[in-house]
Amino acid sequence: METWDAAAVRARLREAAASDPSRERFGSNTHRYELRPPLPEPEIRSFETAHGIALPPEYRSFIARVGDGPAGPAHGLMPLTTPHPEAVADGAVDDEWAEDRLPGRPAAPFPLAEPAPGRIGAGETALTRGSLLLAELGCGTFLRLVLNGPHTGEIWSFDPDWGGFTPAHPGFHAWYTGWLAAL
Repeated sequence: METWDAAAVRARLREAAASDPSRERFGSNTHRYELRPPLPEPEIRSFETAHGIALPPEYRSFIARVGDGPAGPAHGLMPLTTPHPEAVADGAVDDEWAEDRLPGRPAAPFPLAEPAPGRIGAGETALTRGSLLLAELGCGTFLRLVLNGPHTGEIWSFDPDWGGFTPAHPGFHAWYTGWLAAL
């Protein structure tokens, strides 16, 4: 498993913020290149116990050592245990975030053995069981972290109107550090 250098992540975010003072980069006006403090271990364990899951190690170590969002790809990382104040009130992302925390949803088996490209239509929320909202791309498209099954730890793009539910990245660490490097 890759390890995190929290000081290096925060330094890179400061550099990115300094080079983008008017927040022109996509999503920067939402996440503002800022990270919340890391979550205490008891809070992470409590979430895992309450939902009957073990968070994928790369993501778990990020929220424990680096921060609980929001600075990250797209409109930023969603926090694990508390709604994010950066969101627009009553936005689709808030509904998606809350639905992920309903009893049984995170621990439910991830329903896809293979990608589901194209328009999904009715029943789309059943496809997101066993995954956790990571980030909003906009226009009803979300990046989700798979929590169980053969795709555990992968990041999938959920675009029910056009793109379907398809793999976007094989792991959290490379996905996040790739975003940092591209800033």
